Amino acid sequence: MGQKGFFTDTTICIGCKACEVACKQWNQLPDDGFHFTGMSYDHTGHLGASTWRHVSFVERPIPLPGQQTGVGDFSWLMASDVCKHCQRAGCLEACPTGAIIRTEFDTVYVQPDVCNGCGYCVVACPFGVIDRRDDDGRAWKCTLCYDRLGEDMTPACAKHCPTESIVFGDLDELRDRARKRVEQLHELGVKSAYLYGVDEENQPGTGGLNAFFLLVDKPEVYNLPPDPVVPTKKQGASWASVALGSLAMAVAALGVVWMGRQEAS
Repeated sequence: MGQKGFFTDTTICIGCKACEVACKQWNQLPDDGFHFTGMSYDHTGHLGASTWRHVSFVERPIPLPGQQTGVGDFSWLMASDVCKHCQRAGCLEACPTGAIIRTEFDTVYVQPDVCNGCGYCVVACPFGVIDRRDDDGRAWKCTLCYDRLGEDMTPACAKHCPTESIVFGDLDELRDRARKRVEQLHELGVKSAYLYGVDEENQPGTGGLNAFFLLVDKPEVYNLPPDPVVPTKKQGASWASVALGSLAMAVAALGVVWMGRQEAS
């Protein structure tokens, strides 16, 4: 079956939100309240328990390199965000019940019938993807359409993307496609194009992402962390700090005792 994932090319996203609608329809997700956020055309705001695909609209007061438009110093960056299905998934490592598993497609899946709603996964995700629903308290996120993959079907979001901004497939093939696309953009003058999370070398804090992106600005502009790290990656340093602190306290305590004896004598 091999490793499956997404390659999202943000340079050809048109913000149609077909991926959002397809995801909601297929997975029968509840609506988000239809609130007006005031953030350009972004009405969902962010990923959450009932929003597994989120299309962001980033308005910039600078033009996109290599392009000439009639609107002057202005450009719109659009990107469809999703769970990254990290190679080293913080949510999976933090789950105490085994509700979060890695599937045969190398994707990260939450088993709703096993989840107890503890929320450990929520704070362990460096991307802020997974969240709990208010109605049942359980954690939910993108499944990469696990039910569709079992039937050899393309995930709903990628199936309905009209520009192929979202591409689904084998990870090795997606990486080759992505690197060729970056080279093409560089030749066209878009020197700022680069890949985010394409492999472990690119993003050591997560071991690489099964859902990676092509970006043309800093990750923070797309509401992505510049250097995401799963909490357990820092365990060694944390325990070393604890040991060092304990040693310092022991030395201080011994010093106090020794000074007390010196004064007494």
